[in-house]
Amino acid sequence: MSTTAPSWAAADPYAGALRAGRGPLFLRRADGWLLPLEVERWCARADAADRTALDRCEGAVLDVGCGPGRLVAELAARGGTVLGVDVSRAAVDRTTRLGGPALCRSVFDRLPGEGRWGTLLLMDGNIGIGGDPRTLLERAARLLRPAGLLIAETDPSDVDERAQVQVVDLVGARSAPGAAFPWARLGTPALLRHARAAGWRAAGQWAAGDRRFVALRSRSASSSAEPPKRTAVISSQRARKPSGDSPVTDR
Repeated sequence: MSTTAPSWAAADPYAGALRAGRGPLFLRRADGWLLPLEVERWCARADAADRTALDRCEGAVLDVGCGPGRLVAELAARGGTVLGVDVSRAAVDRTTRLGGPALCRSVFDRLPGEGRWGTLLLMDGNIGIGGDPRTLLERAARLLRPAGLLIAETDPSDVDERAQVQVVDLVGARSAPGAAFPWARLGTPALLRHARAAGWRAAGQWAAGDRRFVALRSRSASSSAEPPKRTAVISSQRARKPSGDSPVTDR
């Protein structure tokens, strides 16, 4: 996996859509295939399907690829410890305006509280970050405490795909396409296969409307003390070594 390729969340069309709170916006493969991005849903409040995942969260929650912050805001309003991370400054700004804490970083950056998070969220297809699910699962295991919980939203179809994609806005040419970057799409069977190979165990799977979710448990013996093996995809901030008891301490 390339660690220098730009992420879709840092692409200008994406930032513009978040600021406007609406699409249409798409991921486009090199062959022209388009995947609609649900900007309006992401910019709304957490919905009933989201809450089926949030209700399962344990301990302090790290929302990876938090987008405009609906899940971070919901968990913060519940009084929980939560942190969103996203490479898009527009996403982080919107999250903080909603009252949720967030950092403008890649999941592959050094992050606060490594090895102490109770739950890690990969919602809205974010299991595709970086285009290499195995590497992302290994990174998630280092972020979680021993036997920590990973909740991922999977593709409704039985797909296991890696591709170079661009973020595009096809209406009125409001902005140029973003640079190409690696992305992955996984259905539930594919995620479970990759998870087993990476040492995770299944902790549940469910559907809410047309959305699909999987819960996984990391190893009891955590390898989170190891330093991250990957550098940032894109980051406008660099984390310092966390201190204190709270996972979100970043001094």
